[in-house]
Order: sequence, then C-alpha cells, then structure tokens
Amino acid sequence: MKAIILMGGEGTRLRPLTYKIPKPLIPVQGKTLTEHVLDILKKYQIREVILSVAYKKDMIKNYFGNGEKFGVDISYIEEPEPLGTAGPLIIMNNQKKQLKERFFVINGDNLFDIDFSEMLRFHINHKAMATIALSMVDDQRSYGRVEMEKDKILEFKEKPKEKIAGYVNSGYYIFEPKVFDIVKNKERAMIETDIFPILAKKGVLYGFKSNGLWFDTGTPERYEKVKKEWKLR
Repeated sequence: MKAIILMGGEGTRLRPLTYKIPKPLIPVQGKTLTEHVLDILKKYQIREVILSVAYKKDMIKNYFGNGEKFGVDISYIEEPEPLGTAGPLIIMNNQKKQLKERFFVINGDNLFDIDFSEMLRFHINHKAMATIALSMVDDQRSYGRVEMEKDKILEFKEKPKEKIAGYVNSGYYIFEPKVFDIVKNKERAMIETDIFPILAKKGVLYGFKSNGLWFDTGTPERYEKVKKEWKLR
C-alpha cells in the first residue's frame, strides 16, 4: 500500500518557527517531524510514500529527495495554490494518476503510535470506503465530536463548549480508490467537510478506535509536549 502525507500547510500557529522552516522539517528529538511519520509507516512495511507539498516545498524536496536515505520511495504532489486537504486527490485526478488500490492518507503534523495492520484488517472486514483512526482525548473542545453507531461513523458534531473526554479524528485514514470519484470536477475540497460527510451518509465511513500514543503538533504547547513525550513502541 501507498501512503499520502499531507504537508502543504504554512504552520501559522507555530510561527515564528515556521517563518524559517516548513512545519514538516521542525525538529523532534533529533529528527524532523516527517521522519517520525516515516518511521511509523516503515514499521508496517509501508515504503511507497507520496508527499503533498506547497509551502517552502523546495526545502522539503531538497531534504528528502527520492527517500532513499530514509529507507522509503518518495514521490511528490506539488500544489500550486492551497486546494484544501483533498488537494492531492484533486491533482491526481486531473493528472490521471489516481491510485488503483486502497491507500493511507496521513496529516503530516500528527504522530500516532497506531497498529496499521489492525486498522487495515478492520477496514477490510467492515467493507469500508474510508476508515478514520480515532484517538481518545481528555478534552474534545479543540477537536469536535464523532457521532457513532457501533463502529460506523454517522456524523461529526461541533466542538463541545465544556470539557468532555472522547474519541476524535486523529488525521490517519484508509481510503478505497472510489474516493477519487467524489472530488471529480472540484477545484478545491476538504477531506473533513467534502468527503467524510458524503461517505457517512452512504454508510461506508468507519472509525477505528486506538489507544496508542497520539500527538497533534499544531500549537506551541502541543509541540513542546511532543518533543518531551513522543515514543514509538
């Protein structure tokens, strides 16, 4: 299986750090953030990786090259302008380079010690069009809520106003190739708002619950926590 890593954002909440370097290259325990994501993939023998880049893309491409020195095979999707989190799917459609087999999509600013083998079995057993890995958090106010019926995701709720523990979208997904049909003829689209709700209505969107260590590096506070506590088993 191939994995697409989404890393086109400007990392505005981590400024001034991201004025100089793109978020995928920020240091975490002696490596770049993206190298840790690659370590997660390599643990499960996922070595064909597509990096979706935009902001400071030349720095990222110069650092990772074809991926040989990192033990993976890297290719790139370059967004000429922000197209949303589904941007790489739109570009692949336009270039007639849609993936023919199921694939992973990962938000490049999240680290998750997840069992991809178990997630894949779950996805296949449920005959899902898409599976979202869900992580348990103590406070859903920053992430929103997931409404579920057993393992099936029904809809996404607004962020609660009070502190509530529960499962949230981790930014780690499995998709079937038919997902490309949803973004046909779109100029921009978001996975979270333009793809997931359609799949939920069709009853083919599932949530894989994992208690593995998960970090969102989106803010300075979370970034400091990642640097101190991240560990891949």
